[in-house]
Amino acid sequence: MLLHVIARGKIARSPEAELVARYDKRLTWPTKLTELPETGGRIPDPLTPHRTVLLDERGKALSSEAFAELLGKWRDEGIREARFVLGAADGHSDEERAAADLLYAFGPATWPHLLARAMLMEQLYRATSILAGHPYHRAG
Repeated sequence: MLLHVIARGKIARSPEAELVARYDKRLTWPTKLTELPETGGRIPDPLTPHRTVLLDERGKALSSEAFAELLGKWRDEGIREARFVLGAADGHSDEERAAADLLYAFGPATWPHLLARAMLMEQLYRATSILAGHPYHRAG
């Protein structure tokens, strides 16, 4: 299953970009990173079937294990692409929220956009490591 991170704004050269690249390199699942301008731009058509996850402050906070379980379920159901969309500064529209399969939040705090992108990549790496039985995740 392709893990496709779609983000508004350019990450450029930054410590966050280094973290994103570090986790992207570690991931054994196929990944794709797409950057769009702050406004406009077109999200590429998805592979089908797919699931869309919006990172949203009103979303559900999942433990790493629950997130891994969800990705594993989608993979096992034959989902070809899981899309993780980070919106611009004003977030997502009501229509985008309604169409999403999951609204996902990193807890109740507000996070800087670039840091949220790095945190998402780490959680994707952690989730795929959990599914592979890799010792990276030390639960309990």
